Amino acid sequence: MPTILITGATGFIGSHLVGALADMGHKIVCGVTSTPPESLGGFAYITNDYTRDFDVDVWKTRLAGVDVVINAVGILREHGRQTFDALHDRAPRALFAACAAEDVKVVQISALGADEKARSRYHLSKKAADDALFALSNRSVIVQPSLVYGAGGASARIFNLIASLPVIPLPGSGDQQIQPIHIDDLTEAVVALVQADRYIGQRIPLVGPRPLSLERYLSELRLLMGLGPGTFLRIPASFVDTAAQVGTWLGKGLLDVETWQMLKRGNTADPGPTRALLGRDPRPVSEFTSHWGVEGLRMSALMSWLQLVLRFALAAVWLVAGVVSMGVYPVEESYALLAAVGITGGLAPVALYGAAAMDIAFGLGTLFLRHRKFLWIAQVSLIGLYTVTITFFLPEFWLHPFGPLIKNLPILAVILLLYELEKR
Repeated sequence: MPTILITGATGFIGSHLVGALADMGHKIVCGVTSTPPESLGGFAYITNDYTRDFDVDVWKTRLAGVDVVINAVGILREHGRQTFDALHDRAPRALFAACAAEDVKVVQISALGADEKARSRYHLSKKAADDALFALSNRSVIVQPSLVYGAGGASARIFNLIASLPVIPLPGSGDQQIQPIHIDDLTEAVVALVQADRYIGQRIPLVGPRPLSLERYLSELRLLMGLGPGTFLRIPASFVDTAAQVGTWLGKGLLDVETWQMLKRGNTADPGPTRALLGRDPRPVSEFTSHWGVEGLRMSALMSWLQLVLRFALAAVWLVAGVVSMGVYPVEESYALLAAVGITGGLAPVALYGAAAMDIAFGLGTLFLRHRKFLWIAQVSLIGLYTVTITFFLPEFWLHPFGPLIKNLPILAVILLLYELEKR
């Protein structure tokens, strides 16, 4: 069995390839950016850094004993030193040159659309590396997958989220064409390419059984999750253009200029090569998960946006409480409540405005902090303190018709849920 180096081994596609090829008895060497996580299960590994490994000789030393290289490194958005030029072109180009010098077979995971019609920087950088590979090596094959769906995939998570919304926004007419392939089909096809040489020198598109409009794809995902027919809201293309510009500027969000360009262009190809590699039709969207996985898929999709709804609702509770306590609610009545718990004189304004400021800080932290573990603990602690204090000094609030204390219970449940979800 050949020894296979998989770069990007901890990524979505790379990790699936590691498991599939190892199960077939291949010796796997994982290319990782740092000490590998336990999920790699003790495989041999090399450390590499695609943001700086542009020297051919550096890669030659890493290829000792390697028979096949699968390059599965890729990004959809640039971040800091992780640029399209570095990760998609310069580092792979150096790796490919080393493979050519050492007579190592290469399977390059590129992207459908990395061709003569490419316009996005994502596709252009992929195409530059693909062209360089074929110019350097006569023992290489290029795989061009369409949208890849599977557990742990970023695009699957985003499309599941969108499909599960009560009202689904559609960019423009929603007729953009895509042809998603399941990660297990892609993995099986790449394994076949590793083991056979008859596809050497070819660019192989890997796609689902038929093209789908974006609207149809989202509808099928809803049916797959057992959510029934969707309600769609068409967003004018001019608004989508603006949203994409904002997404590019912020560096986050569901859409940016690059992804919007790629979506408008479409992402389809002849399924024949995929069918030939698999020896069967690639699976349709309706078979993207098993009957037993539907419930988990549905809950994961719903919680992707319900979690955000809960955060905004919780933030609103803290912010409104803080602003109201700052003076919207009569200050004299607030002082009367504080006096009932023994806080009077000069301590009263300190307690009132200090608590109000803390409420506002908690609200802002709920909205904007990236790591909120200790924020949730602090919120639970403060609510507990409020509840115990009021119970002791003002027990009549438990019987108030508006339920000011009993409402702490669902708020605590929301905080506990957010704590557990974000812990993972």
